Amino acid sequence: MATDPRSVRSAPRKSKTAMDTLIWWLILAGRLFVGIVFVYAAYTKLQHPWMLFAMSVDSYQMLSESGVEFVARVLPWIELVLGAMLIIGIWVRWAAAAATAVLVVFVIAIIRAYTMRLTINCGCFGTNESLTKFTIVRDAGFLAVSLVVTVLAFVRRRRLKARRAA
Repeated sequence: MATDPRSVRSAPRKSKTAMDTLIWWLILAGRLFVGIVFVYAAYTKLQHPWMLFAMSVDSYQMLSESGVEFVARVLPWIELVLGAMLIIGIWVRWAAAAATAVLVVFVIAIIRAYTMRLTINCGCFGTNESLTKFTIVRDAGFLAVSLVVTVLAFVRRRRLKARRAA
């Protein structure tokens, strides 16, 4: 029994474009990169007593004693959770946005400390890292990658929603 193709209603095919595939790969690579950086940063801080990291935080001369303690105790765990979320792929848009916000604060703090000519330990990856121009460039690079992942994740979501609505 043959069926007339005109009588069968077919749903429009919602195919991926080359741009969708490229965006997906860029998000994957970027989120894995930023996620690994965050997990490694957390790991290096959590290997030592929190007071050692608190000394690095305090050297920036930006927070009160209670603020330093709070940041030193909480920040490594935030980095670990955000890094894990990015690596696993959970709530990527929001994890990338939060990672970007954290990196913005980091970059502002290190630029401020550098311009104030503070000879401090940056505390980015443990306790034995001096604050240099390289630190600023490196962390700004992390920020750029995180920002690209954030923007692309939101763009991808919008494209998927638009395709579903069409």
